[in-house]
Amino acid sequence: MSKFDEKLATYEEALKKLDPKADMDLLRKVTKGLGPSIYNNDSNKVACSQKTELERVVKNYCEKKLGVSAEDGDKAVKAACEKYTERAKHRAVFYYLVCKDLGKESVYA
Repeated sequence: MSKFDEKLATYEEALKKLDPKADMDLLRKVTKGLGPSIYNNDSNKVACSQKTELERVVKNYCEKKLGVSAEDGDKAVKAACEKYTERAKHRAVFYYLVCKDLGKESVYA
């Protein structure tokens, strides 16, 4: 099993706790889109308690990657923080939740 597959298995397990009917193909695409950041222990997590971290997610992921307004991105990020209550939030799972909330699955088609 490759390192990518190991990481993906961890993310799939975490996501199944939140949504047993989750789209695992979309999760794979989101994870692949994160590139090498998934292998770094600091960058592969999202801290909802850090305002600057959430602003960065809105700016770099929601606005630039998904093409939504900052206001919509902010709402989706807050919703993901409320839904994903684990202390250590995997970035791939968090981004998946934001993407689904915004209905932007087509970005990964």
